[in-house]
Amino acid sequence: MKKYELPPLPYAYDVLEPHISKEIMTLHHDKHHLAYVNGANAALEKLENGRKNNFQGTDVKAIERDLSFHYAGHLLHSIFWPNMKSGGGGKPGSALADKINADFGGSYDGFKAQFTEAAKTVEGIGWGILAYDPLSDQLLTFGAEKHNLLLGPGTIPLLVCDVWEHAYYLQYKNDKASYVNAWWNVVNWDDVAKRFDKSKK
Repeated sequence: MKKYELPPLPYAYDVLEPHISKEIMTLHHDKHHLAYVNGANAALEKLENGRKNNFQGTDVKAIERDLSFHYAGHLLHSIFWPNMKSGGGGKPGSALADKINADFGGSYDGFKAQFTEAAKTVEGIGWGILAYDPLSDQLLTFGAEKHNLLLGPGTIPLLVCDVWEHAYYLQYKNDKASYVNAWWNVVNWDDVAKRFDKSKK
């Protein structure tokens, strides 16, 4: 059975300060992300064990629900870390900028406002997501509740903003909006552009 692994943080824990604190980054990566990796692996192990006795006495529905939840958390966090960098922010360039303009009313500002609202207004806990839909060849935004709800099937996440409380509460308390606004200052558009180029292929 292949197991999921926690990817290393691609920079030091303090490089996103003052926008995201070292304390948040340390706990977020080393504790919260690791918990999703462990949860996904535990679900896979339960399914493997269930197959040995033809799933007698095994609640496959519950296990696969756990796998979906923890795997989605692992996947989105694995995108979230490289989606950010020190000295980030600004606007995207190249083909990604043209696609954003084409799909969001002709302006980056229109996209940014839509994504920001999607992230700020997630009910409870979840993610703001920019995804590419290969079926319609367009970029879409989602406010995804939890990890695995309300993200369009078949879409490819390109840019994600974690709006679970563990992503901001130690620094921003209950002011999710200020956290989202500050997060734009660390967005790594080079990484997002690479993901977009890959999604088109």
